[in-house]
Amino acid sequence: MASDSNVLGAELEPCSTDPKTGYLRDGCCRHLESDRGRHEICAVMTEAFLEFSRRRGNDLVTPRPEFDFPGLDPGDRWCVCVGRWIEAADADVAPPVVLEATAEAVTEDVPFSTLVDHEYDGND
Repeated sequence: MASDSNVLGAELEPCSTDPKTGYLRDGCCRHLESDRGRHEICAVMTEAFLEFSRRRGNDLVTPRPEFDFPGLDPGDRWCVCVGRWIEAADADVAPPVVLEATAEAVTEDVPFSTLVDHEYDGND
């Protein structure tokens, strides 16, 4: 079952439909039991995060059409895995978070105050 609340306790808003993101590619960073990677944080990609992720073995820049993955650019919004975002935060390269589009379940692993500290402010 999907959880459709965001970290603010309101209805989960879409993260991105262009590129189409989410474990279900429905644009939303939902909490789903079937998503073992927990793609629940709506983040705005930065050059630093994309490079960090590539170095960690997850190339988010190169398109992979066979996986319905367009490749990402800085400024794109994408549902990132909770674990990878925590690693990036620990390395001081966490991408900004769109709170309205981030699943409430994230707060089980990331303090709400930490998410607020990384809130996307609309500027790149």
